[in-house]
Amino acid sequence: MALSPTTVANSSKTPVTMKTAHLACAVLLFITFLVGVVVNGLYLWVLGLKMRRTVTTLWFLHLVSCYLLFTLLIPFFAVYVLLDFHWVFGMATCKLLNAFGSMGMFASVFLLTFISLDRYTLTHHPIWSRNHRTMPRAWKLVVGVWLTSFGLSTPYLAFRETHVVDGGRIACINNYNISGDWNGTKTQDLGRRVHLAIFVFRFLLGFLLPFCTITGCYIRVGLKMKEKKLAWAGKPFKVMVAAMVSFFLGWLPYHLYHGLKLYKKEMPESVTGALLVIYTFTSCFNASFSPILYLFVGEKFWQVFSTSLLTLVKAAFVDDLDISAPMFHGRQVLEVENTKEEIV
Repeated sequence: MALSPTTVANSSKTPVTMKTAHLACAVLLFITFLVGVVVNGLYLWVLGLKMRRTVTTLWFLHLVSCYLLFTLLIPFFAVYVLLDFHWVFGMATCKLLNAFGSMGMFASVFLLTFISLDRYTLTHHPIWSRNHRTMPRAWKLVVGVWLTSFGLSTPYLAFRETHVVDGGRIACINNYNISGDWNGTKTQDLGRRVHLAIFVFRFLLGFLLPFCTITGCYIRVGLKMKEKKLAWAGKPFKVMVAAMVSFFLGWLPYHLYHGLKLYKKEMPESVTGALLVIYTFTSCFNASFSPILYLFVGEKFWQVFSTSLLTLVKAAFVDDLDISAPMFHGRQVLEVENTKEEIV
């Protein structure tokens, strides 16, 4: 949560209505945290312990791990809002929490990109996939995703700082001036250039290029499914589209906010403040509630509640490379699934 010193300073005279809004936001964030821990924990339990390890389950095991990582950060930001944007956790925590949040974002989008490329090769190059789509290669890609995501998040370790503003409040914000002098004329111009470079870099690698890749892959996959009537790929395909849509809807306000911060002098505080609240909730809700969508994708509402959670999750993520028939119909998983999945 990047908050300008002006915004924090103005909050020193927080009216009762604003304090009530902060309390409501904090309560919603805590509820989101509880739901996210339970839901993501359930998925990790099923994907990690109750299903045979395949490339598909490996992708989603680490995707849900990204969601859980971000969910565990929510209480810190909820307290930050509850205290009227006064950071009480220290400089090191300010840097680390935002770096971990950024790492979760990058890892999520990279995993979703690999998932979309995986679906594309499955439908358009099935022979190549059968020969080269192996667990060792998938593990190498996953490790590469986490290492790359950490590397791309290191700017937070350098630029994220705590800063005392008017009223004695402490803000956890970015200082791109590369100097302890926040108002220095010589460093402000360089700071704006650094800010612009980081924003463009994050927007391209964390949003635009993955979005174009994922959209192109799923359009091609959808056309191939329609052409060849590949019903066997229906359920996993819908789950992956839901994951992609929820991610981009959840993180689009984040990139809009940081883009507008480049023009903070021309942009009213009310606009950037509203986007701050919106992107905080959309990113938190994306991490906590997206897995719930997977249970409802392709199924009727009443069928979800009449089927065990274990069966639903397994049906959503079973590796369709090994199956050549529809995987889930109402309450039942095909018998071939039972022969290929060992329940611990």
